[in-house]
Amino acid sequence: MPAARAAGLQQAGGVKPAPFEQKIRPPESLAQWIGELQRPLVFTNGVFDILHRGHVTYLARSRALGAALLVALNSDASARRLGKGPDRPINRLEDRLALAAALASVDAVTWFDQDTPQALIAACRPEVLVKGGDWPVERIAGADEVLARGGRVLSIPFEHERSTSALLARIRQ
Repeated sequence: MPAARAAGLQQAGGVKPAPFEQKIRPPESLAQWIGELQRPLVFTNGVFDILHRGHVTYLARSRALGAALLVALNSDASARRLGKGPDRPINRLEDRLALAAALASVDAVTWFDQDTPQALIAACRPEVLVKGGDWPVERIAGADEVLARGGRVLSIPFEHERSTSALLARIRQ
């Protein structure tokens, strides 16, 4: 999402942006804003297409592992390349960013267009890297770099068996 679109998200219709929209940060200016986040920094990523209880519980558990939580969302193109279906993501990046930013557990939200957030992880140098319970640590993008710097990489077990794909299958039946 170009920076101009991100700025437009925060200034739609000339109306004062909701306070949570200030948490939406463009990746191209990461060097300018990453220092504002407290350390230890927790980093996670995903599509977060249709926000559900599993997502918010996972993000709250992630946030508890450090002083700040940065969530990186797959861009729409990146999400489509994951093979979840031709109509995914259901919600556009702008909407997914706003919903993630509105959560109290999230300190900042950004996005990436690549297949993995590897470059973003390298640039922000989190002390803690997390993914959901279906990700073995050895498959988590950026794990080697975080571990090499003495950080932690965790796969957080699911507390609520929910998935957007399963939810969409139920809706479509």
